[in-house]
Amino acid sequence: MKNITVIGAGTMGNGIAHVFAQYGFNVLLVDVVQSSLEKGLQTIAKNMERQVAKSALTEEEKTLALGRLKTSTDLTTAVSSADLVIEAATENSQLKLDIFSKMDAAAPAHCILASNTSSISITKIASATKRPDKVIGMHFMNPVPVMKLVEVIRGYSTSDETTRAVIDLSIALKKVPVEVNDYPGFVANRILMPMINEAIYTLYEGVAGVEEIDAVMKLGMGHPMGPLRLADFIGLDVCLAILRVMYEGFGNSKYAPCPLLINMVAAGKLGDKTGEGFYTVSRETKEVRISPAFV
Repeated sequence: MKNITVIGAGTMGNGIAHVFAQYGFNVLLVDVVQSSLEKGLQTIAKNMERQVAKSALTEEEKTLALGRLKTSTDLTTAVSSADLVIEAATENSQLKLDIFSKMDAAAPAHCILASNTSSISITKIASATKRPDKVIGMHFMNPVPVMKLVEVIRGYSTSDETTRAVIDLSIALKKVPVEVNDYPGFVANRILMPMINEAIYTLYEGVAGVEEIDAVMKLGMGHPMGPLRLADFIGLDVCLAILRVMYEGFGNSKYAPCPLLINMVAAGKLGDKTGEGFYTVSRETKEVRISPAFV
C-alpha cells in the first residue's frame, strides 16, 4: 500500500496524514471545506517544524514529507486510486455511514476502508458497503504524530488478511497496533470515558473542585494529565458522543453521561476547541486557567 486517502482535515485527520507522509506514503487529504484543508496543511507543516527543532526529523525529510501531501474537496475522485482510505470525520454515525457508502462505490476493489472512529461500531459502518471484509477500525490517539497506540478494531466480517495488512501498516508508521473486537467504546474509550464521566460527577456532586480532582489523579495515580483537563483536550462534545454510544450500545446506566457534561455541551463550552470547558485556554498565550464557572 502506497496511496493513502484521509477523509477529514481536522485534528485527527491532519495528524494521520502527517504520519503517513512522514513515513513515505503518498497522501491525499480530503475535506468538503477548502479552508479546512489549508489549515490542516499549515498545522502539519508547523508540527514538522517542531520535529526538526527536536532533531526528530531532518529539514530534508520534512521537505520530502510535505511534498507527498496533496489535497482535494472531491471525495469520489480522491478515493479512486487509493490502496487505503482512513475516514476521520466527525463522530456521527449517519455521517460515517454516508461517507463509507460513497467510498465503497468509488474505491478500487482491493482498497481497504478504515475508520478512525473512537466508539462507533465497525460492523455497523461496514454494513454501508459491499466489502465488509475490507472494513476495519484504525483508531489513532491524539496527538497522532506523538502517540504510539493504534487500536485495530475488527468488525464482525473483517478478514484476517485485512487485519494483518493494517497491523503491518501501523508498524511501518512506528506505531504499536493492538487488536481489539468490535464492542461500544472498544478498549481505550470503554475504560477512559467512564473515568472522565466519574470525574465530572465528582465535580457535579461537590466532592471536590476541578483543580483538586485533577491533582489527585496526577499525583496519586501518576496520570500525565488530570481527567477534566483531558476531557477539555479531547473535546467535551466528543466525550458526550462516545458516552452516548456506549450507553445506547450496552443499555447500562453506568455509561449515562453526567448532566453537567450535557449542559456544558449544550452551552457550547466544549473545552480547548472553544477556549472554555473546565478550564479556559488563551488563544494568544496558551495559558490554562480554571474556568470562571468553577472558581
